[in-house]
Amino acid sequence: RLSFLMVLLLAFVLFLAACSSDDTSAPESSDGEAEEEVEGTEGESTGDQTLVFARGGDSVSLDYASVTDGESSRVTKNIYETLIEFDRDSFEIGPGLAHDWEVDDSGLRFVFHLEEGVKFHDGTDFNAEAVKVNFERWADPEHKYAFLDEGYTYSVYGTQFGGYKGDEGHVIEEINVLGDYEIEFVLNQPLGSFLQNMGMSYFAITSPQAFEEHGSAINENPVGTGPFKFVSWSRDDSIILEKNEDYWKEGLPKLDRVIFQVIPDNSARLTALRSGQIDIMDGLNPDDVAQIEGDDSLQVFERTTNNIGYLGFHVDKEPFNDPVVRRAFNHAIDKEGLIAILYGGLAETAKNTIPPGYLGYNDAIDEYSYDPELAKELLAEAGIEDGFTFDLWTMPVARPYMPDPQRAAEAIQANLADVGITANIVTKEWATYLEETEQGKHDVFMLGWSGVNGDPDYFFSNLLHGDAIPGGNRSFYSNEEVNELLVQAKTEVDFDVRAELYEQVQELIHEDAPMVPLVHSIPTLAGSSNVKNYVPHPSTSETLDEVELEN
Repeated sequence: RLSFLMVLLLAFVLFLAACSSDDTSAPESSDGEAEEEVEGTEGESTGDQTLVFARGGDSVSLDYASVTDGESSRVTKNIYETLIEFDRDSFEIGPGLAHDWEVDDSGLRFVFHLEEGVKFHDGTDFNAEAVKVNFERWADPEHKYAFLDEGYTYSVYGTQFGGYKGDEGHVIEEINVLGDYEIEFVLNQPLGSFLQNMGMSYFAITSPQAFEEHGSAINENPVGTGPFKFVSWSRDDSIILEKNEDYWKEGLPKLDRVIFQVIPDNSARLTALRSGQIDIMDGLNPDDVAQIEGDDSLQVFERTTNNIGYLGFHVDKEPFNDPVVRRAFNHAIDKEGLIAILYGGLAETAKNTIPPGYLGYNDAIDEYSYDPELAKELLAEAGIEDGFTFDLWTMPVARPYMPDPQRAAEAIQANLADVGITANIVTKEWATYLEETEQGKHDVFMLGWSGVNGDPDYFFSNLLHGDAIPGGNRSFYSNEEVNELLVQAKTEVDFDVRAELYEQVQELIHEDAPMVPLVHSIPTLAGSSNVKNYVPHPSTSETLDEVELEN
């Protein structure tokens, strides 16, 4: 890719220039993108500390709270920070922009003590008022920085906090600035996942001055407190970040520059890795793992199983408005065969929306068996004797839960043909795919979900609660009993009671079959052996502040 090679060459030339000059100014070009020079590294790292991370698709937006795709949060995780941070390899919570916090006995009052002396990338101060502005922006549709008229939506905020300002279920009653570096959240009812939510990348803190300066263009002008600063975005090609020289964590980051490079094809990414053009690649074909493990110049990274890959129905469209038809699909698809073809053993069949090990996982659910004859009987029961034709929307990019969507779609297409159903495979550009499935333009779609806070509510409320329409609920499924149980579970603080509620939810969802749960995968990545301290997080988005290149 010519543009990719030019980016790499530019990065190298600018790095050399920076090492021989004290001039670190960044004049603006006519199109508004900074023509940056990269400063030398102050730590122990030597040589070129430019990391190229290749992925299959581009980010949708760099306004993290208004999108749900992992390719966006992969980048924003390095620009922005949250009050609470998860451990590098788990969802255990620890200090972030808040170094400490207190919860009263009622579970309704949370006071966060913030780090002092932290600066946003634009030089303005991070403080309690900035936190308040951000949360009110997401909660209040009338807020001047909500930008709803420009198409911004904050569906994850709504599902995680029970709605928005003025909604009956919205749990955040007040946000009070108690001092420059002390902020209080007052809830009107308990929320079992409140602290876990505060560590989610969706709820990071943007500079209020950036909202004032960029307005609704904030999605292309991200300004946070994180280890890397935004430089430029060439759509469907690359996003470039540079080291935040004023980062508040001493000695970090170790890299000077990070380039998130789009290379759509898995094999092409692997070729680029082998040739040294990139340093880390996502979307590794499981079939390639063994040969990479035998190559001393490369290494394999594995994420913890923390996802669901699924086939979703638009349950308001015929014939998918009939649960009998949806159950027939569940029996028609050979999940074991899919795993054998695509996952190289790095996956297990799914029967529930949440992965095993999550609070309330219902192992007593009787998984839909692969039974084409039973699928035919169910279709006949639904009055479909001669089959039918529908559009199977298929992701254009590899995802952690689906390393080769096209081959998966072809396998599913063949399974359905065996029971007399014709699936026309439809593919669209990634951002369009997400936008149009959210709008409900599809019949049946392939997608998945990776947990970002370790709590089952994040899966259920975003994928299958009626309030997540439009949003993560692209099945347009809304069962009042499920909705009520999910609200009860969200506001319950007793873990045993929460677990029982989620078990009930899974029984109802299994019967309604708004989706075909396909797999829980072990996502794999590959990297050069000179990449040090890279720890893939279960959420699929990790900070790269401790990563360095051994030259």
